Amino acid sequence: MVTPCDLGHSVKVPMDTSSTGNGPGAVQMRVEALLRYPVKSMLGETVDALAVDERGAEGDRRLALVDGETGHVASAKNPRLWRDLLTCTAHAGADGVSIRLPDGTDVAFDDPGVDELISRLTGRRVQLVAQRPEGATLVRPDPEQLLELGLDAEVDGRILRIAQATPGDSFTDEAPLHAITTATLEHIGVEALRYRPNLVIATPPDYPPYVENDWVGSDITVGEARLRVLTATSRCVVPTLEHGPLPRAPQALRIPAKENRLNTGGHGAQACAGAYLSVVTKGVIRVGDPVDIRP
Repeated sequence: MVTPCDLGHSVKVPMDTSSTGNGPGAVQMRVEALLRYPVKSMLGETVDALAVDERGAEGDRRLALVDGETGHVASAKNPRLWRDLLTCTAHAGADGVSIRLPDGTDVAFDDPGVDELISRLTGRRVQLVAQRPEGATLVRPDPEQLLELGLDAEVDGRILRIAQATPGDSFTDEAPLHAITTATLEHIGVEALRYRPNLVIATPPDYPPYVENDWVGSDITVGEARLRVLTATSRCVVPTLEHGPLPRAPQALRIPAKENRLNTGGHGAQACAGAYLSVVTKGVIRVGDPVDIRP
């Protein structure tokens, strides 16, 4: 079953046999939710099962908008230009991707008028593309400056080459998959969809937040797949923005910026929450699958 991304926290599933290692006291964890985002920077959908391979999750971030003026990939990381994309919801179906605009209009990804409709929404000429251009880039303004000075402020930033750790043509920011724990989400106090993960991992009560930091270098066996934890995920301004009817949530950045700063990409200490993953063994992951993490 596929549904639009839940606007609240995901429903808990029972935890019984999963562990981080063997023996007494092993931590029991399961997959609480699976999500994909067919169009970069649009709202996505929750699914019951997700096929993953070295390119990432099936149907995830396989389309993106390219700015006709700059050539950069459109990303709500630059909210002055692109935050209205988070008023759209993308769905991947048997006939391809469809996009629901904020007025309720549904348009297919291959509709001749799709570029014009989204250009009107954003106020910029865009093209919806299904193949990542060679050397594709996006603009990432400094997220903490945006919180301080306002979303429309001209602030420091950098141009990022996207998907450098992702084979194929998808439009991931960096790595094929992204995961976050319920412990981290509950500590920060925001909905999972704000961080745009593929996997939400249910942890036991009183489990520490930001434990994803400690998983770097570990392998995760979940469902039919084996994943490798590459790095903690540095956070941009996107989690703080309005997501459909959800209001702004500055704490989605401010809390990890205060509590969990790491240098993950050579750009100095950044606010982090969650982890990036690669796929070692492809397979299908299902909601409720046990999660086993080993060094």
